[in-house]
Amino acid sequence: MKRLRKPSPQAVSLFAALVLSPSEWRHGYDLSRETGLSSGTLYPLLARWKSAGFLDAEWRASAEAGRPPRQVYRLTAEGLAAARAATRARLPTTTFKEVTA
Repeated sequence: MKRLRKPSPQAVSLFAALVLSPSEWRHGYDLSRETGLSSGTLYPLLARWKSAGFLDAEWRASAEAGRPPRQVYRLTAEGLAAARAATRARLPTTTFKEVTA
């Protein structure tokens, strides 16, 4: 697995969205709506992860007539491992105090 630098909160948000359905193809607009990330943040992350081998990407024709094709993305096996590690590292930890009667 490629070594990731500490992921930003935005990267963790994107990883979390993708890890919920890793084999499903998702387009950028859908991911932007789900994560709240702007296109200026989202698309550079997608491009970087595609170059790193974390994402598969392909162009798909739109179901609506007259609409341009969309690029869709999904996690690779390596991307899924990185996504799980990144989201696990950002999960809040719960600590319990010992209670004595």
